[in-house]
Amino acid sequence: MAQAKINAKANEGRFCRSSSMADRSSRLLESLDQLELRVEALREAATAVEQEKEILLEMIHSIQNSQDMRQISDGEREELNITANRLMGRTLTVEVSVETIRNPQQQESLEHATRIIDEVVSKFLDDVGNARSHLMSLYSACSSEVPPGPVDQKFQSIVIGCALEDQKKIKRRLETLLRNIENSDKAIKLLEHSKGAGCKTLQQNAESRFN
Repeated sequence: MAQAKINAKANEGRFCRSSSMADRSSRLLESLDQLELRVEALREAATAVEQEKEILLEMIHSIQNSQDMRQISDGEREELNITANRLMGRTLTVEVSVETIRNPQQQESLEHATRIIDEVVSKFLDDVGNARSHLMSLYSACSSEVPPGPVDQKFQSIVIGCALEDQKKIKRRLETLLRNIENSDKAIKLLEHSKGAGCKTLQQNAESRFN
C-alpha cells in the first residue's frame, strides 16, 4: 500500500511537470506567432516607404521636366529647380532596405530578368517605338490580368522563377519605365506643338507686314 502511494505521487509529479512544460511551450509558441505578424507588418511598412520614395522622386523629376517649367521665365524656373533639387536631396536621405530571402535559383532568375530589362532600356535612344513595344510585352508577362497585347513567354517563365517580392518589384520597375516614356512623348509633342504655333504666329506677323 505504501509503495503504491509513493508511485502515485511520483506519477502525479511527472504529470504536473509535463503539463507545466506543455503550457509554457504553448505560451512561447503563441508569442512567436504574434511576433511573426509584427515582423511581416514591419516588412510591409518598410516596403511601402520604399515605394513612396520611388514615387516622390519620379514626381519631382516629372515636374522638373514638365512643359509648364518650359513656359515660365528663367528666373522662376531657376528658383523652382532649386526647390525641387532640395526636395529630391531630402528624399534621398531616406534610406530603407528590405532584403528579400532568395534561394540560388531565385537569385539567378532575378539577375536574368534584370539583364533583359536593362538591355531594352539601353536601346531607348536607338528605337523608342520598338523599346516601348518590348517593354509592354515584358509588362504583360508580369500581369495577372488578361494582357491587351503580346506576352513575352520567355520573360514570363523567368519572372515566375523569382521570389514573390522580386516579381512585384520587377512589375513596378516596368510600370515606371513605361510611364516615363509616355511622359517624355507628351513633353515632345507639346514642345513640337509650341514650336509649330510659334512658327505660325511668326508667319502670320510677317504676312501682315506685307499686307
